[in-house]
Amino acid sequence: MQALYSSMRWLKNFEEGLIVILMAAMTLLTFVQVVARYVFNYSFVWVMEVTGIMFAWLIFVGMSYGVRVGAHIGVDALVKSLGARAARQMASAATVLCIFYALLVAYGGYQYVHKIYTVGILMQDIPIESWIPRVVLPLGFLLLAFRFAQVLWRLLSGQDAQLLGDEAEDALKLREDASFDEVKK
Repeated sequence: MQALYSSMRWLKNFEEGLIVILMAAMTLLTFVQVVARYVFNYSFVWVMEVTGIMFAWLIFVGMSYGVRVGAHIGVDALVKSLGARAARQMASAATVLCIFYALLVAYGGYQYVHKIYTVGILMQDIPIESWIPRVVLPLGFLLLAFRFAQVLWRLLSGQDAQLLGDEAEDALKLREDASFDEVKK
């Protein structure tokens, strides 16, 4: 069990690190491009394509991160009106559907990437095959399915698990934190 936990921690750290690196690199590249264009009247042709690739990776890794931290929003008025057991059953059913959807899209993404690999299409502005950056499509949805499976496991084992974030609860917590900070001053 300890080995499984440490591998999960590695995945968590990798996920968070990749998100930070992608956001920082996108910001830096965009800044350099703006300075080059408006100060030196020069433009790097490849920057737009590279930042687009990084943004796609950010989205596909970020969606699984959102499931892990419970940050996805949704309409949960019906679920909140149910009892605890019925709400857990409904959340479990929704999670199973989410896993199915993620696996379905991962399979479709694999077929898409494989087709591009077979044809051998190159990127437009950088000299690499286009299947390489697009491999994030099936990998991102497999990671998403894995995160939903973790939520389902916590739901079925009776642990505290949420499929959606609770914006009202988060807002109240932020308000309490702000009030506490003012009292400390």
